[in-house]
Amino acid sequence: MTKATKTKFVREYPINASAKLIYPYLSTPGGLSQWFCDDVTVDHDKVYNFYWDGVNHYAELTGYRTNRSIRFLFLNEKKMHMADPSYVDFSIESSELTQEQFLKVTDYSDEDDTEELEELWDNLMQNLRELIGG
Repeated sequence: MTKATKTKFVREYPINASAKLIYPYLSTPGGLSQWFCDDVTVDHDKVYNFYWDGVNHYAELTGYRTNRSIRFLFLNEKKMHMADPSYVDFSIESSELTQEQFLKVTDYSDEDDTEELEELWDNLMQNLRELIGG
């Protein structure tokens, strides 16, 4: 049996908006469901349910720094931790030199087609930019 290897996809997207404006779109169910997935709910155990194409994907918020970064660690369908879990990490970074804001996306997942991942994230970022006017 071969162990599936995961792909770590990392990209920085320029975004013309303040961290305070961007962060709620990365950290709240209402914000995330506007651009990232079809719907997001959070249950009483603080487990996030990201809903895509009729499928539930459970995740735990494992780290955040307000207006800076946030990470969601994906769980199995029983909402339990797995070995080598997938995660998505968003961090808002700015260039000291140009004062430009960047949204750095780290997507660690089973998807091994980097072209497909790039297309997916390019489209997601386009949605986000349209929402915030950045």
